[in-house]
Amino acid sequence: MHAAFFLLLGASLARYLIRHEGGGHTGWVVALFAVFGLLYLLGRFLTPPPPSGTRPDARYLAWVSAVLMVWVVLLALAPSAAWCAMPLFFTGLHTLSTRTAVSLAAVLTLLVVASKLRFAQGEFDPNAVIAPPAVAAVGTAVLIHLKRQAARQRALIDDLVRTRRDLAATERRAGILAERQRLSTEIHDTLAQGLSSQQMLLQAAERVWQADPDAARGHMRDAAEIASRSLTEARRFVHDLAPADLAERTLAPALAALADRESGAGLTVVFHLDGAPGPLPERVEAALLRIAQGALANVREHAGATRAALTLTCLDDQISLDIADDGSGFAVVAVAADGASGAAKGRPGRGHGLPAMRARARQLGGTLTVESEPGEGTVVSAAVPLAPVSGPVSAPVSGPGPGSDLGPALALDTSGRGTS
Repeated sequence: MHAAFFLLLGASLARYLIRHEGGGHTGWVVALFAVFGLLYLLGRFLTPPPPSGTRPDARYLAWVSAVLMVWVVLLALAPSAAWCAMPLFFTGLHTLSTRTAVSLAAVLTLLVVASKLRFAQGEFDPNAVIAPPAVAAVGTAVLIHLKRQAARQRALIDDLVRTRRDLAATERRAGILAERQRLSTEIHDTLAQGLSSQQMLLQAAERVWQADPDAARGHMRDAAEIASRSLTEARRFVHDLAPADLAERTLAPALAALADRESGAGLTVVFHLDGAPGPLPERVEAALLRIAQGALANVREHAGATRAALTLTCLDDQISLDIADDGSGFAVVAVAADGASGAAKGRPGRGHGLPAMRARARQLGGTLTVESEPGEGTVVSAAVPLAPVSGPVSAPVSGPGPGSDLGPALALDTSGRGTS
């Protein structure tokens, strides 16, 4: 636009000098052309145009008015200056409001037509009357349409920016909730279980402190070992690392070590491996180990069991883990209904273990089932697919591994349901 203005200004000056050379006002007209160009140039540096969609300030309006007044005087002396109306026309349409810009375009067009008619020589030329309004009308319609499109685009961009900001805030809240869920699950499966075991050991030590000091000291040593292990676990999950049992071993040895560690104080835990486990993703190993820890914590705290079995079954497309005990069992439907009613009333259920285990299995695309009856023990089965599946994950075939002797309460048929 600036280049077009100065090109038309130079052409208008050259045409004036060619047509009116030697006139009495030539010097004044040339000086006025120079003032017109200098004023236009200085205004572009001193009064930049307002941003699109905003109202121009007073200084910019004063510059536009000054340029127009100089152009009107120049037009009265040199009709060739009419061509400079085009850059002024587009400048006004781009920066002024629609009503003001249309009014300005009409005034400029009338001045151009009047100048043409004033300096017309010979016969009347209809183009001098028809062409400027036609060109001005087309240009005005196009530029107003472009301004409206630009306004709609700005509104759309503002909506997109707000939507992106809201989405970022939503993702941030979701990340916070996910991290809270992770920490609560990790704390339940590590620190809470360790503290519960320490509490029982310290209570046992207190009961036999006078009668059997050696046994009391043994309980104290076990409590100290659990505290040390819990501290290690806490440090690892703060840094989002794998469980400490998986630091230097794979899942099967880690489950075997867990069974040995949980055995004692009236509970015997055995581990069975069915199949040859291949390399597993760290997330799968960590989740299954945490599920085993949570299930055994429930066995120790609530089941009153004397024996429990961990069975890891490795298939081609999935891996399943069964935790069975010969404890008192419970009514699964009643527990689920109690948890649902508690959630409906705004209060969590008593236990966090089963929901945490289900959440771990669900995050891996797997399932967790609980089968139990009062007096018949409990079987917790977690199945995790080892490859993406298109349909729902089927329930695992669970049961105690070969050599298990947990008695009738743990005898399982091929569907994984307890049988008497």
